Amino acid sequence: MKTMQIKNYENSAELKYIEGLHPVLQTVYRNRHLQSQAELDNQLKNLLPFPGLLNIDKAADIVATAITNSHTILIVGDFDADGATSTAVVIRLLKACGLKNVSYLVPNRFDFGYGLTRELLLHGLDTRPDLIITVDNGIASIDGVEYANELGIQVVVTDHHLAADQLPDAAAIVNPNQPGCGFESKSLAGVGVVFYLMMAVRSLLRKQNWFNDALPEPNLASVLDLVALGTVADVVPLDRNNRILVDQGLKRIRSGECCAGIKAILQIAGRNQSNCVASDLGFSVAPRLNAAGRLEDMSVGIECLISDDEQHCLNIAKELHQLNIDRRSIESDMLEQALSELESLSNTLNENDMPSALVLFNDEWHQGVIGILASRLKEKFNRPVVAFASSDNNEIKGSARSIKGFHIRDAMDLIDKSNPEIISKFGGHAMAAGLTLDKSNLELFKKQFEKVASEILTEDDLQGVVHTDGELQASDFSLNLAETLRYAGPWGQGFPEPVFDNEFIVKEWRVVGTGHLKMKLQMSSMTSEIDAIAFNTTEEQLGENNDKIRALYKLDVNEFRNNKTLQLMIEYLEPA
Repeated sequence: MKTMQIKNYENSAELKYIEGLHPVLQTVYRNRHLQSQAELDNQLKNLLPFPGLLNIDKAADIVATAITNSHTILIVGDFDADGATSTAVVIRLLKACGLKNVSYLVPNRFDFGYGLTRELLLHGLDTRPDLIITVDNGIASIDGVEYANELGIQVVVTDHHLAADQLPDAAAIVNPNQPGCGFESKSLAGVGVVFYLMMAVRSLLRKQNWFNDALPEPNLASVLDLVALGTVADVVPLDRNNRILVDQGLKRIRSGECCAGIKAILQIAGRNQSNCVASDLGFSVAPRLNAAGRLEDMSVGIECLISDDEQHCLNIAKELHQLNIDRRSIESDMLEQALSELESLSNTLNENDMPSALVLFNDEWHQGVIGILASRLKEKFNRPVVAFASSDNNEIKGSARSIKGFHIRDAMDLIDKSNPEIISKFGGHAMAAGLTLDKSNLELFKKQFEKVASEILTEDDLQGVVHTDGELQASDFSLNLAETLRYAGPWGQGFPEPVFDNEFIVKEWRVVGTGHLKMKLQMSSMTSEIDAIAFNTTEEQLGENNDKIRALYKLDVNEFRNNKTLQLMIEYLEPA
């Protein structure tokens, strides 16, 4: 673990005392700038209304017309978990609305790259659909939409990625981040956007008296497990609207009302469905689902999410699990190569010797895993990272991950505007982006990217900060508080899980697994010891005496053979 700045949250006084709420949780919510008890009410009635999304009425009319006229609809998805869940949501709900002719097409990242492209339509259309709906992509599909128009196919774009200067000539675009859209939540994932579209479609069909005894009105809540998974997997900020979507989806999963695919993946991952929280989706379900798109074809993952056959889903979940094992092995080798390359630049790997951003390329790297590699390097060095792998025709494809204070998609845009010959295409978010460039432009891109980063990022930005909710008292170390905090979220991006800060006496320690530190800790005011674990940590980080540490940690519930005990998950430690 590298040295980090440790800061308390800027405590906000807006939240008034809530009767019956644990004082620690009161502080946690205040630190996340909640202003009223009403913000803790995650009922579906508190979702933002769908009419706030630009063009949603027009898009809903096009889709509803296709349903009532029994047209053929093709869903064009993306090859990540957000794209897979988006595809599953719209297919399930279109069928529930009575549409029989619906299929999907997801580009294989190795053959066609990202999104709706001319090449995808040329090679992927078995029959010509009446309507294409893009999910989690399309805002940058200028050529793909143009070609669909030439074929006489209407296109409705649903996306959440940032728009470029030019928009595709689609029949309708629904995207909270497109110019002119006043929707209050800009943080919807792709799956959230298409869920909103289907909310509008159902409303319109209801007004048209489409539903009857033979075709009952679908319950949109039936797909909230998928909406929760896609939202968490895409690491979008959990603003209040997203917290409602995720919380409602998690409650359905815990109550057993989730699709067979999510149930199967949780089972294969060894996670207890009845105790499922957002981190289980983010760290257990999403990686296995993503492994299909990274190593093979996301169609495998989508089939797992649209099937209601439990045994079939279990078989697919086993396949996804093995793919994830393979992905981890590839990732480990790539990370070792990347660290070796960085070590050649700086023998000490001192962050002060590092440039403000890192750009790496290796001919042998796997194109489907470079995004994870970029994330690992970003976490290790607290630098924006772009990792490249070889593609076709002397092109290389890059996956970028960023840190707080550096909008990675805007950085690409700056480079593209000042040096339009460097980047062939790019797109993404504030914290993640993808790009393609000619291999001959790599060094020029590297110089420009490092230059932009050095101009924007300060020394404090590059050092990295860990925020803490403060110290706990000895009486707070209880299983009851740990369970209270576990379900008090949902926690995630922009609404982080509580992290506390205390000094402990190290009573006992040992290294377990592949470099994890298992400890028994005690505060001076305690009579009992607490189990703790620090992943990817060695005994050297305890200091010379190995007897006293300062630790940033989460309260966790460790379950073993139906026995629950308190455990500290150490996020960062240093000698006290």
